[in-house]
Amino acid sequence: MKIAQAIAAYVASKQSLGMRFVTEARTLKSFCRTIGDVDMEQVDPARVRCFLDGTGPVTLFWHRKLDALRGFYRFALAREYVTTSPLPTSVPQPSRSFVPYIYSLDEVRRLIDATHNLDHRNLSGLTCRTLLLMLYGTGLRISEALGLDITDVDLQDRLLYIRETKFYKTRLVPTGPDLTKVLASYAAQRNQHSQPIIDASFLLTRRGVRPSRAAAESVFQQLREAAGVRRTDNSRYQPRLHDFRHTFAVTRLIRWYRDGADVQLLLPQLATYLGHVHIGGTQRYLSMTPELLRHASVRFERYAMGG
Repeated sequence: MKIAQAIAAYVASKQSLGMRFVTEARTLKSFCRTIGDVDMEQVDPARVRCFLDGTGPVTLFWHRKLDALRGFYRFALAREYVTTSPLPTSVPQPSRSFVPYIYSLDEVRRLIDATHNLDHRNLSGLTCRTLLLMLYGTGLRISEALGLDITDVDLQDRLLYIRETKFYKTRLVPTGPDLTKVLASYAAQRNQHSQPIIDASFLLTRRGVRPSRAAAESVFQQLREAAGVRRTDNSRYQPRLHDFRHTFAVTRLIRWYRDGADVQLLLPQLATYLGHVHIGGTQRYLSMTPELLRHASVRFERYAMGG
């Protein structure tokens, strides 16, 4: 059996059980493109390792690719598509844990200012500015922000309806008065150039269609360079759009520490706001910035001293 046929059968099997299986399917299709659509028995350990290693250092993505292949080969072995697995038996450790980038308020302002002089063929400066402020002010996933329809933005009640995204969850995300004004201004200007349609995207490209994530990431690289926002810690990745979500979580935690709030009690609320099923999904966003560490240390000292 050819690899593409086996992968299609595996993905169909998983999705028939109610699983979305989008990321895993994408990984397996990438595997097929790298290896070539050859017979299953022709795939040897060296070719698998080449796909896993890629061109960069070993990261958590290496392990996610391996997990996808493990599930696929368990399926293939059970159905006798292959007689042996070509997957590696020894697994290297990631070179180091990925550290997200936490934007300072000054960097956010510079990025917003850069949208005023943006010259991009696909996205206007207004759309980019609205997207950045939405991500910074709500902590939405990029896909959630881009997936908003007109009817999902309730300006009167200051709510965003996030419908059946990751983990099949639908939730309400409140917007503060400042962000609501930004969204209202954008809605008024977009409606001058586009006929309102019930299921139309809230954010639009210059051609009047929903922006893709690739387009958003591309224009953000341009904005980042214009604003001079760069990592200086020799990290493999420069600041990303998704790091606005990390920034939102860390900023919220710092504010709670400053206000003397019960952080442990409030963390489940933050997890619900961000759309996480378990609190552990939220904890990985709470990267230790110097300010956050300082507030946490002060809180611990007070606890240790009985204060």
